[in-house]
Amino acid sequence: MIRIERSVTISGLALAAALLAAPSAQAQSADMTFFVTSNGPGKGADLGGLDGADAQCQKLAQTGGAGAKTWHAYLSAQAADGKPAVNARDRIGKGPWRNAKGAVIAKDVADLHGAANNLTKQTALSEKGEVINGRGDTPNRHDILTGSQADGTAFAAGGDKTCKNWTSSTQGVAIVGHSDRQGLRDDEPSKSWNSSHPSGGPDGGCSQADLKSTGGDGLLYCFAVN
Repeated sequence: MIRIERSVTISGLALAAALLAAPSAQAQSADMTFFVTSNGPGKGADLGGLDGADAQCQKLAQTGGAGAKTWHAYLSAQAADGKPAVNARDRIGKGPWRNAKGAVIAKDVADLHGAANNLTKQTALSEKGEVINGRGDTPNRHDILTGSQADGTAFAAGGDKTCKNWTSSTQGVAIVGHSDRQGLRDDEPSKSWNSSHPSGGPDGGCSQADLKSTGGDGLLYCFAVN
């Protein structure tokens, strides 16, 4: 009888602890202002343009409990068809930005693009608070679409770096960053979170299969702008 009562007591304590932890986790997610998408739209680098990418961020933020904020994808667009270039750094708000666990990624735009930002494999979490597979994991998903230079600005017009401004799932090139800050070499591009290397592959560079072939999955960085 004593053993049964003790077991019931322990189970009751465990349940109480779980119930107490749940609101805390929910509150933490509500304070989230940065995440890496757990999945992409599924059409490679054809995101439906910047608006479609923002919608993907907004949808996943909603599932993560932070849908009350306005979310933008960290993407640049090149000048084309009479439209000016768009810099990723100019469309993500002012910061600070926190992940789903409450860790501060960067305090502002300058900090985010500086050497001391806190973006690592352990902090570049999804909207679910999960670590994104990186180099050495199967499958590797660390290639994050950005189309950006290291300072967060767009590339000059003339050479495609954004899979036709995020509308192509066949021909083109997209610049990606490494969410785990690791690559094949011990150099700055390999360690860059936002400007590591161009996409490529047998379909032309912008398909879902192409992105997977170099260690990606069509994932995005999402930032709350308010």
